[in-house]
Amino acid sequence: MYKVIKLLFEYTIVNLLFTFLSFLPVQWVTYIGGKIFKLIGPLSKANKIAKENYKKVFTNLNNKEIDNNISKSWENLGKTIFEISVLEKIIDENRKKIKLKGIKNIESVIKKKEKVIFFSIHQSNWEILVPSIDKLNIRVGAIYRHINNKYIDKLILKKRNQSIKNKKSFYTPKGKKSAKEIIKSLNEDTSIILLIDQKDSSGDNVKLFDNMTKTQTGFLKIARKKNLKLIPVKNIRLSNNNFEITFCKAITPYLNYNTDAEAMLDIHKIIEGWIRENPSQWFWQHKRFS
Repeated sequence: MYKVIKLLFEYTIVNLLFTFLSFLPVQWVTYIGGKIFKLIGPLSKANKIAKENYKKVFTNLNNKEIDNNISKSWENLGKTIFEISVLEKIIDENRKKIKLKGIKNIESVIKKKEKVIFFSIHQSNWEILVPSIDKLNIRVGAIYRHINNKYIDKLILKKRNQSIKNKKSFYTPKGKKSAKEIIKSLNEDTSIILLIDQKDSSGDNVKLFDNMTKTQTGFLKIARKKNLKLIPVKNIRLSNNNFEITFCKAITPYLNYNTDAEAMLDIHKIIEGWIRENPSQWFWQHKRFS
């Protein structure tokens, strides 16, 4: 009973916060979220994880430089979380918050309904990726990691679903159910997008920034079996808190190597470049290298 009360209390606080934020201008929501997390983030246990991760990648920086960049990372994370409350507004084309580049690289997906596997990382505001692809009239499915509080999880899922318009686009929680839904959607000519930068304890050992990491490679098996192209999707937050999403040229690394781990190295080189270019926008607080 206590646990239920605790979950409902947490949900009530978050729901009230999201309701309040929904009445504010988008820029205010972004600003408030960034400032709050920049203040409280360094006080959390996750800050130590972030600093340890950063040191493994940028070995030449001193502690002051690392602290500064981790602080900016907390700010970006706060902006991203608070922006969930106004996700539908951010996606609104009339607000011109999101600039799409590289559309020519996905013309066959848009015009011929070719199914592909998009991939990106937890950088900038990753919540805008699915609705941005959906707005191009591309049916797309995405896997998300559910939140422990089931009530808050439903609230956030509701916000996500409100931002997509295509009835065939969907979100599915990570697990056995998501695997079945992803396979089913691909069989029904729906593309998928994956965020491939987080640790997968059941994955293969693949180097990321010269550190051996447990990495998901299952999507490469699917791509090989169904002969699907992979579309890298670069996502950056601009200085004015607008966004720029770039659809890069399609790749098929699984055709060039004998193992998925070898093919994944090529993909890691791509995302390493994105992270090095905008390190303060990556989610360093995740235990990626352990």
